[in-house]
Amino acid sequence: MFSANPFAALSGSIAPAVMQTYVVVMILLVVAGTIYDTLHKKSAQYFFRNWRDAGSNGSRRVGAGEMVSLAVRTVLVEGLMSGEFCNRRRRIAHLLTMYGFLAFVIATAIMVFMFPTPATPAPAILPQLWYLGALLICVGGYWFWFFIRVDVAAEGNSPFRLVLADLFILSLLASATFGLIWGVLQSAGSAWSNLFFGLHVLASTVLFGSVPWSKFAHMFYKPAAAFQKRVEEANGSRSNLPPPADRPESFGSARQHARHY
Repeated sequence: MFSANPFAALSGSIAPAVMQTYVVVMILLVVAGTIYDTLHKKSAQYFFRNWRDAGSNGSRRVGAGEMVSLAVRTVLVEGLMSGEFCNRRRRIAHLLTMYGFLAFVIATAIMVFMFPTPATPAPAILPQLWYLGALLICVGGYWFWFFIRVDVAAEGNSPFRLVLADLFILSLLASATFGLIWGVLQSAGSAWSNLFFGLHVLASTVLFGSVPWSKFAHMFYKPAAAFQKRVEEANGSRSNLPPPADRPESFGSARQHARHY
């Protein structure tokens, strides 16, 4: 069951060109949404201004070799290992969701474009990677949503309160969940598979089409911000910032005790 390409079975009712066009449209939506989000929030302008200021305020110059080393460390630590998360449970949940998403999307694209019909059977590893990716998304995503995310009730809000930023994780979970159910029902020959395929497409459209309003674009910002932080620490410009609020020498520190007269 898990070694059958679920998209090839659709070729009898949906032309492969239609599925391929849909994937291309989703990619364009992500690109356009990210560009719009960057321009609307002026993220790129803020990033390059800070980069220029860090270069001029630094106490030492970072050479090309050291710059490459910092970039590699950023990719390995923040990119591949999510080193920005101090909480171990949050990091594990994020890694499960991230690698599940990559496997899910990459396997989908390969099967749709390279093995779209039963006449071009896909290697068993690709459907297995697709199912595994969807499962990892569900494990990491539901773990985060129900057990790790901020307790909104403690802030006086309803635990059922949703905001636009939740679109990413909710639509991602819906896409993976409906995709898993669709694949299983299709393999079993159930007539309900068409319903869950439609829900899977709907959730995927919301996921990739809501980039300007969700946290989808953050996956592109975070590596750049992490790299900039490493460069600032290397050239000494970050040391010019005021000390954190929890340090004794900082003004208004929580360590300062009230004086009684």
